Amino acid sequence: MSANDTSKVAAPTWDIDSIFPGGSNSEQFADFRKQIAADLKQAQQELENLDKQLNDSNRQEWANWILRLQTIAEHIHHADIFCECLTSQNVDDTKALQIQSQLHEYVSAFKGLWASLESFSIKQSDAEWGKLLSIDGLKEIEFKLNEMRDQARDKMSEEMEKLALDLSVSGFHSWNMLYDKMAGDLRVEVEEDGEKKLISLGQNANRLSNPDRDIRRDAFEKMESAWESRAEYAAMALNSLVGFRLTVYRKRGWDSFLKESLQNSRITEDTLNAMWQAVVEDGPKIKEYIDAKKKLLDIDKFCWYDQTATIGKSGKKYAFDEAGDFIVKHLGSFSDEMGNFTRRALDNRWVEAEDRAGKRGGAWCGRVPLNKESRIFMTFSGTYSSLETLAHELGHGYHGYVLKDIAPFSQDYPMTLAETASIFNELRVSDAAYNAAESDEERLMLLDQKLQGGFTFFCNIRARFLFDTWMHEERNEGTLTKDRLNNLMTKAQKEAFFGILDENEGLHPLFWCSKLHFYLTMVPFYNYPYTFGFLFANGVYDRALKEGSDFAQKYYALLADSGKMTSEEVAKKHLGVDLTKVDFWKDAVNRVLADVPKFVELC
Repeated sequence: MSANDTSKVAAPTWDIDSIFPGGSNSEQFADFRKQIAADLKQAQQELENLDKQLNDSNRQEWANWILRLQTIAEHIHHADIFCECLTSQNVDDTKALQIQSQLHEYVSAFKGLWASLESFSIKQSDAEWGKLLSIDGLKEIEFKLNEMRDQARDKMSEEMEKLALDLSVSGFHSWNMLYDKMAGDLRVEVEEDGEKKLISLGQNANRLSNPDRDIRRDAFEKMESAWESRAEYAAMALNSLVGFRLTVYRKRGWDSFLKESLQNSRITEDTLNAMWQAVVEDGPKIKEYIDAKKKLLDIDKFCWYDQTATIGKSGKKYAFDEAGDFIVKHLGSFSDEMGNFTRRALDNRWVEAEDRAGKRGGAWCGRVPLNKESRIFMTFSGTYSSLETLAHELGHGYHGYVLKDIAPFSQDYPMTLAETASIFNELRVSDAAYNAAESDEERLMLLDQKLQGGFTFFCNIRARFLFDTWMHEERNEGTLTKDRLNNLMTKAQKEAFFGILDENEGLHPLFWCSKLHFYLTMVPFYNYPYTFGFLFANGVYDRALKEGSDFAQKYYALLADSGKMTSEEVAKKHLGVDLTKVDFWKDAVNRVLADVPKFVELC
């Protein structure tokens, strides 16, 4: 796997012409979108002509309408992921951005139809509803439809829900858009090679991983200064969007602002509490890792900008095909099916990995439902980190492969289970890389990357959750000032980081301002599901290590059920564990922490 010739680090572009030829100007794509619009209109007309009470004469008509709705949802997803490919590969594709706005309108129209189905479902007797779900085609999506019906009972009337949906387009979601615009426009001045220049906050964020602490500190201070100039506006946006959300919750009669998030995650509050209990009780052991890292970094105080400081090193540079071969080899040694899928994804150019200007940052994987394929977006740089990112995204792709022949509404898994396959892949590749490492410096780098993940999920993510919780509690009583938001954030960091961050110089009061996740209107509490997914995947991987290749089919079955039941039911059926109890979570936390002694010894 060693490849020190950096000229070999060529990476491929993806094939998306097989989805729709011609990019954003594709005539086939335009026709496809027109058909979605026509299908939405027809579905609305059919709905108006359907009887509003189920009986023997109209039951099949209702079944056909629901299956039509499922098809429309799949087609919107197909169009959306193609558009995501276009805007990711070229940030200046203005036509694609216009198409994206059009697709948002389709999503809103679909949600209106879904709200009508919700309203209809709760007006039917349990007996009639059961007869409807016994019809072929609906049996496969029974869980999704029953979940919808149960949740609909806790909502406002159909008219009020549609009104809230309409108002959210130009109100609620606009605050998210305003924040994105504000963050995108911010620039900081840096000096490189004796020349001053302005860079974006995203470019500045890359400097936070620099081995030079002075550069990391400078990047942090410039980020803080930039957000300080916009903090009052950010506070207005955050207060407004959280206020909108809480108003809707009150109108629904909900007594907990966690209700929507827990429903989306398909977990109970008991499970959430059990997970955090394990982190709070056993997580402080992560301090030994940080203490050892402080010695290597030769620092006395650990600050916010030290979290992503890299230590150890590897002189290896990987060509893309070598990275792919390594991943295929070590996934295939666990499961032939996983190895064969990964080989197919790489050989068929499902991955956009070329390092070039004009691409969006970050990495993602999306299912292309009508092709029964996936597409992966990243920028491959030849580092181990790039290899790990490729493995991670291929894990998402494998999850999609497992679900490809399942009914679309039963492919809809929660965020809590979304990272299972991706982190499983990461762990598999990380262990293989560690065993193949040629020096202590390389082993140190690999262990640091693994433990840095645990540190983030135990401390950083928990600080976000605590802040989110306290912010929602206080927003119920009135608007929070910028200073109050700063105070809540520093309080959260002091509690969540187990005293690791220096309380005088090491905190990040404006983290509520700089972190996009707090402003996402589509997903409330966009934080704890990451810790859940990280620990759940570690628990699944631990089972794979103990059972070996015999676990491969069980793993496949677990992923196949991820959209058909609650997270607790998936764990009970396939792992035999109760997620509402702390035991599973403690085992997972301590599995992560098992690498701490090795790291300390290497230090």
